[in-house]
Amino acid sequence: MDNMSQMLKLMGAWNRFKSNHPKFPAFMKAVQKRGFKENMVIEIIVTEPDGEKIENSMKLTAGDIELLQELKSMKPNA
Repeated sequence: MDNMSQMLKLMGAWNRFKSNHPKFPAFMKAVQKRGFKENMVIEIIVTEPDGEKIENSMKLTAGDIELLQELKSMKPNA
């Protein structure tokens, strides 16, 4: 599969994801607008269908912020 085919496949999957979860892109834009800051805490909770929860949180370090900036710079039209 060439790069163009992979890109089209990924774009289709992203569009389906946005359709299934319309609030998520707006949430991510709001977070991005504020920017990631050192000592910011990111919390993630996954709830299984049976109700069991798996939780994690992490406090961002300066190195984490640097990695996020590098990833952002890899995005086309960043």
